[in-house]
Amino acid sequence: MADKPIRADKATAVAELTESFRSSGATVLTEYRGLTVSQLTQLRRSLGADTSYTVAKNTLAKRAATDAGITGLDELFTGPTALTFVSGDVVEAAKGLRDFAKANPKLVIKGGVFEGKAISAAEVTKLADLESREVLLAKLAGAMKGNLSKAAALFQAPLSKTARLAAALQDKREKEGAEAA
Repeated sequence: MADKPIRADKATAVAELTESFRSSGATVLTEYRGLTVSQLTQLRRSLGADTSYTVAKNTLAKRAATDAGITGLDELFTGPTALTFVSGDVVEAAKGLRDFAKANPKLVIKGGVFEGKAISAAEVTKLADLESREVLLAKLAGAMKGNLSKAAALFQAPLSKTARLAAALQDKREKEGAEAA
């Protein structure tokens, strides 16, 4: 298939798709059979600015994926296929697709590519189930802050024990001095 010559307009389309495969952090393949143009427009808007939803011919998309060095997607290029190229937060895009697919069952998530490796539809759903990057970073910061507070208390404990011991010794000496007098 890769050795067949293609027309100039198709070569341009393949080059654009290849560049999209290479520049995106993830790509999700979906089947959009039965969705209206207004539903597809709504989906594109819900995915955000860092994500593009592109309808492409299977043969051109297959060739672009091969040219980009991506393998394992050939069986997904059946039926009407749309490619979701994600440049931003992959989890947010996966959540957007999952939520849209729940509201519109005609959208079927077939699988995709994440960090250069082919993933199944179930793995895309797992990505969607993750919390967003900001939430995970906030949890990490909270955990680190808690551990730092514990460490500060641990380091401060010997000092406060020493201060209490010195105060107790001083009280004992004053008490003994008062008894001796």
